[in-house]
Amino acid sequence: MGSGVALFALSLLLVTHHAHSAIGVNWGTMSFHKLKPSSTVVDLLKANKITKVKLFDSNPDALRALMGTGIQVMISIPNELLSTFSSDLFVQQNLSRFMGKGGADIRYVAVGNEPFLTSYGGVYQNYVFPAMVNLQQSLVKANLASYVKLVVPCNADAYESNVPSQGTFRPELTQIMTQLVSFLSSIGSPFVVNIYPFLSLYQNSDFPQDFAFFEGSSHPVLDGPNVYYNAFDGNFDTLVSALAKIGYGQMPIVIGEIGWPTDGAVGANLTAARVFNQGLINHLLSNKGTPLRPGSPPMDVYLFGLLDEGAKSTLPGNFERHWGIFSFDGQAKYRLNLGLGNRGLKNAENVQYLPSRWCVAHPAKDMTLVTDHLRLACSQADCTTLNDGGSCSQLGEKDNISYAFNSYYQLQMQNEKSCDFDGLGMVTFLDPSVGECRFLVGVTDKSSSAEPMASWGIYHICIGLVVWALTRCYIL
Repeated sequence: MGSGVALFALSLLLVTHHAHSAIGVNWGTMSFHKLKPSSTVVDLLKANKITKVKLFDSNPDALRALMGTGIQVMISIPNELLSTFSSDLFVQQNLSRFMGKGGADIRYVAVGNEPFLTSYGGVYQNYVFPAMVNLQQSLVKANLASYVKLVVPCNADAYESNVPSQGTFRPELTQIMTQLVSFLSSIGSPFVVNIYPFLSLYQNSDFPQDFAFFEGSSHPVLDGPNVYYNAFDGNFDTLVSALAKIGYGQMPIVIGEIGWPTDGAVGANLTAARVFNQGLINHLLSNKGTPLRPGSPPMDVYLFGLLDEGAKSTLPGNFERHWGIFSFDGQAKYRLNLGLGNRGLKNAENVQYLPSRWCVAHPAKDMTLVTDHLRLACSQADCTTLNDGGSCSQLGEKDNISYAFNSYYQLQMQNEKSCDFDGLGMVTFLDPSVGECRFLVGVTDKSSSAEPMASWGIYHICIGLVVWALTRCYIL
């Protein structure tokens, strides 16, 4: 049997005999309030029986925390490093030193992240394949090539069509995708794709809302004998068709990112996120597959994401900071059965919070000159929940100011001076949260709480607290 035939047979075997999708998570770390990787995040993964994790870099703290856990790991090379990194050095520093007996179980290296994204204008396009070839040679030299597989997570905008059966890669990508997929197949790697029905809904006002979910649609897509009732199946089969047109219709597929945000935009809320993610998981574990791959769901599916990331860019939208199934402090946002043994999510334990105090707008002060202070607070801290569609978008003016002040105050680890704002702010021990709008208290990686405030500071808090509480009661 020729090598090409053998590889085809192997990929066919993987597709037709794969029992069900394995559920993993993306662990992003762009947060102002980082949890301890070893004692908190890894324990959170274990408690929820999550055995697959995708990282967006090769963070040594995360890899050290994952050593000896048996959790399978995908590490990543950022796009901006593809043109300059040394493959031998990368393997030595990010793979060899963490792997081995009792080490991290690194299964994949992602070469870039969505490097063919249309908005990048082809900047990274020519660096991907050379980086892969060099990295594969380095894996061979390190005797890791049979265990660690290279992948290239692609955005769903790499392919296009009106109906799934007509799916093709974008014309300018056809040549490089053919080369790339051929190489992936030759080394036994899957095709990794990120699929976001939320973005389809967010970016297109004509997109039928129920088609984004998994409960049936009043606007199904008809494609010959096949009928599509949700965006995920349609998107997935569009990729299957695109792969078939370049000769790899049986290529194993992994979903690198998929999820639903809970805040920061209209349609981004707890209910929608729960319905989408639970619907997705139930759909995957049913093993129904899709019309073009019946009974064969994707190999692995990595939910996006594990935790909220308050320091992420909001360029795509304010929702970017709210994709986590857990909040920044590892607390479950909603009930979700991952199908991994627990009926619901288990919260993180051993979280070290700062003291229970908040910074709010002083009720007795004129806020006419507050604009510059708000600009400072929200340029550094996360105020995205205050925007249209956000969980705090219905607050009154004074509470808006309080939310911004408090976000900055917690970011500054409750430094007393950070709540001054030229006398417009004050510290309180009463939680100012309103309904679903949560005024956060920061976390710390220190083993003990923050230093106690000076006695005169406590005195001012108490005086201010009385004024604030009375005003608050009057308002309510």
